[in-house]
Amino acid sequence: MSEIRAIFWDVGGVLLTNAWDHTQRLAALEHFHLDVEEFQSRHEMVVSSFERGKIALDEYLDRTVFYRSRPFTRDEFRDFMFSLSQPMPEVLALARALADSGKYFMGTINNESRELNLYRIEKFGFREIFRLFVSSCFVGLRKPESGIYRLAIELTQINPEECCFIDDRALNLEIAEKMGMHTIQMQTLEQLREELMKLGVEP
Repeated sequence: MSEIRAIFWDVGGVLLTNAWDHTQRLAALEHFHLDVEEFQSRHEMVVSSFERGKIALDEYLDRTVFYRSRPFTRDEFRDFMFSLSQPMPEVLALARALADSGKYFMGTINNESRELNLYRIEKFGFREIFRLFVSSCFVGLRKPESGIYRLAIELTQINPEECCFIDDRALNLEIAEKMGMHTIQMQTLEQLREELMKLGVEP
């Protein structure tokens, strides 16, 4: 087995809670008393552009929420969106320890809109942990498209068999594995540690 030189991490569901997935959207809709079906139909029409960085957060909100007058402000809705991002402290600590060891190239491969992604990078100190952010909003590609994994490999010039990708969703891992990367499906901290150790990865 090749020695692991690079570790790529999903963000939502691994290092942090999801940023704007189904659970977070539902929480916002309930908080602001919005119609779920109406919002969801509009969201589905623009989410690809939103996560690929083709439209900004303000335009996304124009199309999904503020296409009519509301009893709350755009800032109130945006602040609530951002507040839904919470850390998974023990997993973040593990990622930081691996980064501090200096033994591994650390990067992310994640689907996220630009404003939420930048907020999360800043809020949770990701620049101190990761050297590369292969985020859908920066590169115009989304998981599980094979191109986003290929781009990560090409940017780092590290062979896929020397890379490990951690994600909580099976489909995203299946595509990465087909590209030749080692993969781990995140379930618990202890399971993650054990799977990494099987690959010879430790701080």
